[in-house]
Amino acid sequence: MLPGFLTKAMDLLLAREGRSLHVKAAGAATAVLGVAMLVGSYAVVAAEDGAKNANLTTYPRALWWSVETATTVGYGDFYPVTLWGRVVGAVVMVVGITTYGLVTAALATWFVGREQTRRHHLVRSAEHDVHEACDETAHALHERFDRLEHLLTVSGKEDTKGETT
Repeated sequence: MLPGFLTKAMDLLLAREGRSLHVKAAGAATAVLGVAMLVGSYAVVAAEDGAKNANLTTYPRALWWSVETATTVGYGDFYPVTLWGRVVGAVVMVVGITTYGLVTAALATWFVGREQTRRHHLVRSAEHDVHEACDETAHALHERFDRLEHLLTVSGKEDTKGETT
């Protein structure tokens, strides 16, 4: 049941067309983080089994420990005491830090992309307005020149008529 669910979840995260690469990477990193926390919880319980002063002896405690380790909160209520338990903890930390960094970068890229798109539309709109204003000014100048030309032609004809009489 679980492998089928994971396959469908990965297909949903990675196979969507139209999603950008950074969104796919953030989704995949989040899935990897979830798997690392679940597997890390199991691995730390196995590593700590039978160790002196071990406090990660049950899966629920280990799952809570992996969540606080991945998020780098580290309350200190649960911690591994064996070398292999600490190695698992280091892996969970690195995966957690990397995932949160990727998700943060994806969000920042999304915000920057939206702002660039907005600015691009504003620039295009402003360029359109400038072209429109230039066209209106050119049209108004053409009308003035036509009127001046007409006035000069009419006054020139009147002057010509006045000279012949």
